[in-house]
Amino acid sequence: MNISKDIKPITYLKARAPELLKQINETHRPVLITQNGELKAVLQDPQSYENTRNAIGILKLLSQGEEDIKKGKLKSQKQVFAALENILKVKVA
Repeated sequence: MNISKDIKPITYLKARAPELLKQINETHRPVLITQNGELKAVLQDPQSYENTRNAIGILKLLSQGEEDIKKGKLKSQKQVFAALENILKVKVA
């Protein structure tokens, strides 16, 4: 991927917003917007944005799980299912 093709000045965005949005939604590549030569924003299609957020959420959960393992905060499968069964028995009764 050649990211230099996807760097556009803000004037390009102002003049060609519909074209740029079409490109982003068709290619699923983000476009980096600059102002006075500095990166100021990233435009991304909704599906890619959602996928990115989901991936970050999964990575956070993995990181938390690794921390729990390091701290010894573990339960066996048997313990987890026993606890769930107790919860379900209380709710059903």
